[in-house]
Amino acid sequence: MQAMICSTSTGVENIDFVVLLIDVLRKVSAAHRFVRPVHGNFPLGSKVGGRKVGIVGLGSIGLKVAKRLEAFGCIISYLSRKKKPVSYPFYCDVHELAAKCDVLVICCALIDQTRHLINKEVLLALGKGLIINIARGTVINEMELVQCLDQGEIAGAGLDVFENEPNVPEELFSLDNVVLSRHVTFYTEDSFKDLYELISGNVEALFLNKPLLSPVLDD
Repeated sequence: MQAMICSTSTGVENIDFVVLLIDVLRKVSAAHRFVRPVHGNFPLGSKVGGRKVGIVGLGSIGLKVAKRLEAFGCIISYLSRKKKPVSYPFYCDVHELAAKCDVLVICCALIDQTRHLINKEVLLALGKGLIINIARGTVINEMELVQCLDQGEIAGAGLDVFENEPNVPEELFSLDNVVLSRHVTFYTEDSFKDLYELISGNVEALFLNKPLLSPVLDD
């Protein structure tokens, strides 16, 4: 039963990371602020296509992230607790993965081993790349992330979760290379309808001793 319930969210359209990534690269929110009022010249944004993206945690959600980014022509690699039957390059060291990427997308579960997995050393390895977090805020050492963003040591961030929710570091509010979200971008009528159908299907499969529609995939 636990596997069935925990896996229901994987059927929802997980597009949070795409919205955050496009917003950070194309500077959509920054452009919105820029035109009210206009001051000086607005910096150019960057394209999504062709980016080298490292995914931390290739479970059910991580796989969906990879498939969606493939459509943009991104080059995918990943870190997971064990190698998966996929064609993407596998890394077992997060520092090495970060050093090979333009974008680091955090999709892993929060366990003892992943708390503050993304620290200053990892962020410095990422260098002038972006970090997108749609997992749990505590996977990143938020204080060190704020320092790296403030000092320009990484290019930007898209954050859907935070370390001390609902509190968000005030330093992030004024940064044009940061996009913040409330972890509710999947709250739509369509998504909840899909979620209801997925839960119903999993319950039916459980009691009929059939394979679950969305079993938990270990990342």
